[in-house]
Amino acid sequence: MDPMTLWKISWAIGAVVVVIVAVLLLIIIAAARSIDKHAAAIWLAGKQIAANTVSIWLLQKTNGVAGEILETAKGIAAGAGSIDNKLAELARGGK
Repeated sequence: MDPMTLWKISWAIGAVVVVIVAVLLLIIIAAARSIDKHAAAIWLAGKQIAANTVSIWLLQKTNGVAGEILETAKGIAAGAGSIDNKLAELARGGK
């Protein structure tokens, strides 16, 4: 083969390699964009889950406070019952 033919074949092979590399690069870019889009969706879902589960912690705290209120209310009810009994006794003329 003469040098000009080898030169043309080398250029053709080089051009084919460049085209293949460009196509592969475009495929990689498309895959990266797809991954980025899905990662953003996952991030959004995670933030929504976190926002929804905050109320669970608050509900546990509310339950604790409600228990304390119940105990206080029981004490108040016992005291009110004692006052009611004393008033009834006084109304009957007792001491």
